[in-house]
Formats: sequence, C-alpha cells, structure tokens
Amino acid sequence: MKNSDSNRLDDLEHVKELLSSKSLKVCVVGVGRIGLPTALSFAKSGLPTTGVDINADLVTRINSNDYPLKDEPGYDVIFNEVVTNKKFHATTKIEDAVPNSDVILLSLPTPMDKNNIPDYSALKSVGAKLGELLEPYSLIVVESTIEPGFVENELIKIIEDGKKQLVAGKNFFIGVCPETANPGDIMIDFTHLPRLVGAIDDKTTKIITEIYKHVFPVELIPMPNCKTANAVKLTTNVFRDLNIAFVNQLALLFEKLGIDISVVLEAAKSKYNFQVHYPGPGVGGPCLPVNSYQLLNSAKQFDSNMLNLVKIGREVNESMPDHVIGMIIDGLKEAKKEISNSTILILGISYKPEVKDIQLTPAETIIEKLKQHGSKIKIYDPFFKSVNIFDIETENNIDQALSNVDSVVLVTAHKEFYDLKPSYIASKTQMPVIIDTKRIFDKDDAKKSKLIFRSLGTGKF
Repeated sequence: MKNSDSNRLDDLEHVKELLSSKSLKVCVVGVGRIGLPTALSFAKSGLPTTGVDINADLVTRINSNDYPLKDEPGYDVIFNEVVTNKKFHATTKIEDAVPNSDVILLSLPTPMDKNNIPDYSALKSVGAKLGELLEPYSLIVVESTIEPGFVENELIKIIEDGKKQLVAGKNFFIGVCPETANPGDIMIDFTHLPRLVGAIDDKTTKIITEIYKHVFPVELIPMPNCKTANAVKLTTNVFRDLNIAFVNQLALLFEKLGIDISVVLEAAKSKYNFQVHYPGPGVGGPCLPVNSYQLLNSAKQFDSNMLNLVKIGREVNESMPDHVIGMIIDGLKEAKKEISNSTILILGISYKPEVKDIQLTPAETIIEKLKQHGSKIKIYDPFFKSVNIFDIETENNIDQALSNVDSVVLVTAHKEFYDLKPSYIASKTQMPVIIDTKRIFDKDDAKKSKLIFRSLGTGKF
C-alpha cells in the first residue's frame, strides 16, 4: 500500500517532483481499445503503470506479452518494450491495484441499453469500489465519454458514500480528460490531437494537466469544469453524426435525381467553410451513435422535444440499412431473382475500415434484415476470417466467398476491397448484383462487365 502522506496529489510542485523521479504510480481501469494504449503511453513515459480489467483472458494475453490490438499500429513496439521491462502489467484484482496507485484513470465502456439509454453501470460499479479502496489524497481521472454532469452529480457521490468516507476536493481529487482517439489511428491521435482537461477545481485541473503533459506531446486545453469538457467531447462527435445524416439524406435524393453525390461532395470541398462528410450504410461504433443518445438523454430532464434535430439525425442514420436492403431487392428484381431465394455476400462487417471491431456495426442490421427476408448470407471480412459472427461462419478468402452468390454488398471499405475489380467479381460468379454502399468500385468497369450495379448516392448503372 502506498504512503498517502508522501504522495499527496494536492500540491503541484510535489506532483512535478514525483513525475521527475518517475515515482508516480498509475492505475488504468479498463484496458481495451483506448485504455490499453493509454496505459502503454503512461508506462512508456517511465511511470509505473498497472492495467485493471475484468476480462481474465485479456489480462493473461497482456502478461504473456501477446499484444491484443493488432489493428493499432505503433503501440505493438511500445507494448513489447514496457511489458518485457516490467514497466507495465495487468491484473483482474482492482483491490490490489487501486490502493497502491496515486492516479487512477477510468477508461471504461459507456454503451447503450436496448432502449438507447446510456449505460454507466461499469463506471458506477468501479466508483463504488473506489469508495472502498481509494487511499486518501489520490487522483481520479475519467477518460470515458460521459454525459455532462455525470461526474459532479453521480460519480462523486458514489465514491464519497464508500466506507473510506472521502470528500472530493478535500482528501481525494477528480477530473476528466476525455479521450479523443480514432480507432485504428490511436498512436497518431495521442501524439497530435489536443486534449481537454476539466476538474472539480482549478488546482486539480493544473495537476492533471501537468501529469498528462509528462505523457502526451499535445496541447492540453483547460476547461472550467468536468461537465464542460464532456460537453465539448459530445459536441464534436454529434456534429459528425448529424452531418453524416445530412449527406445520407442527400444521397437518397440524388439517387432519384440521377446525380452522383461523390461528384457533388468533391466540388463542395472547394468552398472554404465546407467540411465534407460521406454517406454510407449506417453509423456504427462505440462513439457516434452512443454520443447522440447521451446528449438526448441529458436533454430529457428539461424538455422531451429538446434536441429534436439530433433525434432526427439518429433516425436517418439508423434507417440506412433499410435503404441498402431496398437496393438489393431492386437489383435482384432486375436480375429476375427473389431476395428470399438468393445468396448474398456481405463484404466487410467492421463498423469502420481497417479496424477489427463490430460494435453497433450497420452490417449486423443489414444481415438481420436479410435473414428476415429468407436470404442465405455469406460474409467476407479480412479481419474476421473463418470465425462465427452473427451466427454465420465467415469465409476464409475472397474467391471462396464469391462462389455461388447472387449479390455482392460492400458494407465496409477495407483497403483490400479497393483492389477488387467488378470485372473480377464478374469472372467468379454468374450475373451477380453488386451493391456498393461506399462508392469505391469502378462504375465503368462494372458497366463493361455487364453487371447489375447499384451505388449508394449514385443510383443504377
């Protein structure tokens, strides 16, 4: 157990000394997609770092020097260095890690329940444990994406109600530094994107800033409090969700007007204040859909009609799989085939390109709807070969996947698919219908190959 008197984190100069001597002990609770790179960054800076996770298999992999995030380049090198040199290890025992740490970072999931209500059960559960385990004068930093006010209105009270009878701002300190990383590019983002820091008081904000400055070579922007920092994080992501909804609606209109949305967007980029977003089969992942519902949940306490624009944006993006199904049905009809008697190949099931992650992926909704129509479904994704996903055994290679299919539906634009020519697809299967939801296939090649071709935001070819 640490000596709380010698490692009091309520004095900026003392914190600087601890950082200089590399004696500040860090615990990261939740070592998944964001938490593990965060923990590795702290360990790389020379600070003794422990990762805590309830996933025993993940903990075993980490301690066996088996890097679990193969789709996050750059951190594999750091992982091998800090694990080999014993600067970082993982454990399932939070009761051992927390009392022996000075700084506790929370990088826990904040998903939605089946009613699209944000689920903070992981943070609340860990908060209750912190109330039992936290040593006095420790610092808690919440990196998870949360609603404005969650720290002030809920988390602090949960910790203070613990048997340690701690008081925020008096004998423990708490703040936020929302993560801003894009899965697949975390190394780049952690070393280039500014971070926001908010806390219960200015002193704690300065202390968190000093600690993060030791680890990350980025601008650290002070916020007046925790809720403002969290509001900024949600605002940036909901902005994207809404703009994607806007271009998705444009895509549906332009299909009917015979306009290629790719041409429109490319030209629109020439205007200095236009920020381009692209249409697609839906919006997935642990951030954008959840963040919109987090803001909507916050608004409910004041007015059920508040933020109607955000609600409409969600409805638009959640309706895109239905449009994809309509494109499939239309293409098959031209081929004189019924969807109920057709074999459909889904290319890409990750929620975004080059990431092995299917959280809230629109591919799942498309697949479920195809099942309801009675279609036989095949899946090929270079990140999910020969595994069972959505109760379907995925294909091992593209040639195997293309055999005996009636329609090919591109859902996720992995790099591998950019090299897949429509003419090659035509050579491997008879009279296929191709649905390109990401507009990466060569339309002229598809036309020359006499394929039945549909492109989202473009229409028929």
